[in-house]
Amino acid sequence: MRLGVFGGTFNPIHYGHLRAAEEARERIALEKVIFVPSASPPLKSGDLADVEHRFLMTAMAVQQNEYFEISDIECRKPEKSYTVTTARVLRQEHPDAEIFFILGVDAFMEIPQWHEPDELIRLIDFIIIGRPTMRFASLVRSPYLDVNPGELEGLDRGTGEALAATLEGGRKAVLLGIPLLDISSTAIRALIGEGRSIKYLLPEKVESFIMSNRLYMYKQ
Repeated sequence: MRLGVFGGTFNPIHYGHLRAAEEARERIALEKVIFVPSASPPLKSGDLADVEHRFLMTAMAVQQNEYFEISDIECRKPEKSYTVTTARVLRQEHPDAEIFFILGVDAFMEIPQWHEPDELIRLIDFIIIGRPTMRFASLVRSPYLDVNPGELEGLDRGTGEALAATLEGGRKAVLLGIPLLDISSTAIRALIGEGRSIKYLLPEKVESFIMSNRLYMYKQ
């Protein structure tokens, strides 16, 4: 079995997240994609909605796709959410599965700052997706990935769709060029704070939940 694991704050979840997960599922032949909202990520702060709200919004967003699931593996813990801990638990829960962590180029470049990064790289495989704000070519600076700069530039130009690479320690990474939706949670929160529409940026149920619970509405 091939499983994808998509972690993040999902603050809030939007169509960019969902489309990236669907592209990864289809292109890498994943049987399931498990969304894992984080409770208290060490490198995030500021305008973070309560974990209960973020979990419910993510659950609403994924329920229409039979290949998507949601896990509370990080939400149910009061302590900081560490990806390496999540990877260990998932390995125990799915001992026979091939597990891929799905993340953007920007997040992969932050891995050296994460908890036990060297152990994480040895535990899990990765699907790395391009981001509107960071090109694949940035990966030449990663200490964990040895890839040809020309091939990375090809992904950025759209002349290549996928690139297989080996991580330090022997695990694999798949670099996936997909059509990018230039949507960000930060921009959505800003629109809400300005009293502007967020329609068509995220699922309608999530939009209704945000408005009903007055999330991200800054005090005047």
